[in-house]
Amino acid sequence: MMKIPELLCPAGSRESLEAALHFGADAVYGGMKQYGLRAYAGTFDGDGLRDAVRLAHDANARFYVTMNIYPFDDELEGFLEAARNAEAAGVDAVIVSDPGAIRLLRREVPGLPVHVSTQANTVNTPAVEMYREMGCERVILAREVSLERIRKMKQALGDSIQLETFVHGASCMAYSGRCMLSAYLTGRSGNRGECAQPCRWQYAVMEEKRPGEYFPVAEDERGTYLFSARDLCLMPILPDLCAAGVSSLKIEGRMKTEYYVAVVTGAYRRALDLLTESREAFDRELPELMQELQCASHRDSDTGFLLGNPETPGEAEGFHQEREYTARVLGKDEATGKTRLLLKNRFFAGETLELMTPEGVRPVTASRLIREKTGEELDTLGIAGETILMDLPACSAGDILRGPVRNHRK
Repeated sequence: MMKIPELLCPAGSRESLEAALHFGADAVYGGMKQYGLRAYAGTFDGDGLRDAVRLAHDANARFYVTMNIYPFDDELEGFLEAARNAEAAGVDAVIVSDPGAIRLLRREVPGLPVHVSTQANTVNTPAVEMYREMGCERVILAREVSLERIRKMKQALGDSIQLETFVHGASCMAYSGRCMLSAYLTGRSGNRGECAQPCRWQYAVMEEKRPGEYFPVAEDERGTYLFSARDLCLMPILPDLCAAGVSSLKIEGRMKTEYYVAVVTGAYRRALDLLTESREAFDRELPELMQELQCASHRDSDTGFLLGNPETPGEAEGFHQEREYTARVLGKDEATGKTRLLLKNRFFAGETLELMTPEGVRPVTASRLIREKTGEELDTLGIAGETILMDLPACSAGDILRGPVRNHRK
């Protein structure tokens, strides 16, 4: 029987953490306010980190902390203090890029497991062996490593160290994310956790003797995306990736919403569970799984470098989304017997929605709702953040309602 890897999902917020755990993550990764490469998704400090770790462990999942910034000498004391706080909070590992920082952690905080970040650009077996000799438990391979190279690397290494690879989410135009474009244009360095993602901006070419006259590079109706890579989606080759022997499959997205995390986690969880049954079961459901991934905000995708060179970057278009986050189930209201929901977007009584649960997605018909704040019975409500009551059978806290994407500007 095929060995199923760990499903590792992003937790850029408390809501995303809960969504990842609810929809089947084996492990989650999140950051503190400092020392990670997503400065604006670092929410787990102090009591917040301890609470997040407890939440993950209560769900029989692991919690990894990102500390993959490249620290300067004058930051190392604070870096060590943060690592000690993470260890005290009970995290299962820290994710680190810099070799000097790894060496320092192994010496000063020896009981804290270390995973080597993809930012370390590890692409060959000797490099993995070096990190193993330094005492690291896992190496997150660079996105540039092909499936065949992963397979051969695993054969050479055996079970002496774990290998992790990305399977889904945004990709960077720079080598494993080591990009200076943001620092040059905005003063915010991606290697310091502050990337402004200028590769996602729209660009044009201007000829020297035609100042002010701009020429598109690779334009569609959404704009021109000169530097922007396609998203990564390895769902179609998931069985081959599992057979290659990786220990962990990582979903990118600490800057994404809890709805995105729920959709992608749920799809990959279902895919991995199907693989425990048989390859035939997975192949049979693959079209539906691919369709499910279209329901969250995404860009055009390919398999990255796993099967060869990726698609032409200039062909990457803007974002698409086939379903919209409507409400999150909070639980049952004992007084009325109805379901309490946290409203995210407008829907209408009588409309067919979809209910996302860990067991799958099913259609439901929206009934009239009660606005909890006022007790009004309504056909619709468009105030995000309001709590509403509605008849919704066979659901549990954490489930998600979604519906058609609307034009909210009208």
